Amino acid sequence: MTNPVLLLHGFATSAFRTWAEPGWLDIIGESGRTVLAPDLLGHGQADKPHDPEPYARIEEDLLASLPDGPIDAIGYSAGARILLVLASRAPERFDRIVIGGMGERLFVRRESTTILDAVRGQDTGDDRVAAHFADLASTDGNDREALAQFISRDQPRLDREDCARITADTLVVIGSEDFAGPGDGLAEAIPGATCKTLRGIDHFGLPKAPGFLMAALGHLDI
Repeated sequence: MTNPVLLLHGFATSAFRTWAEPGWLDIIGESGRTVLAPDLLGHGQADKPHDPEPYARIEEDLLASLPDGPIDAIGYSAGARILLVLASRAPERFDRIVIGGMGERLFVRRESTTILDAVRGQDTGDDRVAAHFADLASTDGNDREALAQFISRDQPRLDREDCARITADTLVVIGSEDFAGPGDGLAEAIPGATCKTLRGIDHFGLPKAPGFLMAALGHLDI
């Protein structure tokens, strides 16, 4: 019996935009695998509370919703961080995982509120990354305050010691132009992990990059 595949999307997008539009859901589904592609709290078709408390339980609630047996999983950006937390807290639940759009920047404490300001519609000057998230936040169906609560939530700790507890066969995929990179430092923190860097790809172009899809499918033996 083959493992189900969990797909976790990025911040200010949705399962539809990250996985359905580029064809991931169809391709994985046609392989016969069961696909689990939830919208994260505050995104897509999920609830969008403005109370900060539910956002502190995202990882806990998601882990409780997963099937009992081992699964494979792919996470992109914010979804990749959540996946790393899950795989470090419950390593026995994950067989193979792919981490997309996440690298050594994960271990750098975020002090700036630029992206939060952008999501809330404030002027962030010429910061191109913030401008992109501002555009995403203004997309039909998004709720700016829900997204603000998601990004400003008290996230679970995730450092090199946590990553060292991951036992899943892990592949890190990142674009050479991704602000979250490089990916090697993250891969080195996870026992046995490997890193694939896609030339000329930035953070936001990764989900549609054929190289990401092919690397992920190969790693999960699909």
